[in-house]
Amino acid sequence: MVDKKIILTKEGLKKLEDKLENLKSVRRIEVAERIKQAIDFGDISENSEYDDAKNEQAFIEGEIMDLEKKLRNVEVIQEDDKKKNIVTMGNTIVIRDLEYNEDLEYTLVGSAEADPTENKISNESPVGAAILGHKVGTTVEVSVPAGVLKYKIMKIKS
Repeated sequence: MVDKKIILTKEGLKKLEDKLENLKSVRRIEVAERIKQAIDFGDISENSEYDDAKNEQAFIEGEIMDLEKKLRNVEVIQEDDKKKNIVTMGNTIVIRDLEYNEDLEYTLVGSAEADPTENKISNESPVGAAILGHKVGTTVEVSVPAGVLKYKIMKIKS
């Protein structure tokens, strides 16, 4: 089975690499030390601290494997891929919600980097998919469970 490409900005790639490095060089060592201390307490068959540390170790190893897989399949958004007149990956876009006449600003990123709290939306999200490839001035419709939302693309920043 072919693994899905993970689309990231340079900033998103750096965050994933830093997280992986922290898991490998800091968290892995901390958990190994916790396991060693728990073993030193004696009988591990009824040792809850040992069990907790082993569970955390399994979680960390799983997260390391997941991050390594993502990093093997990364496609970084290049600056020259961004266009000023068409919405592309990595652009910051100002869209107007036509129902509330409110401007919203989002950066269009891959799903692995999407974070609504930082106004980063995925190209796979309903709004991201609707605006991708459109020009300034275009009105797009987004189907959501509550109905249809209409947005007008006001500005594209690279």
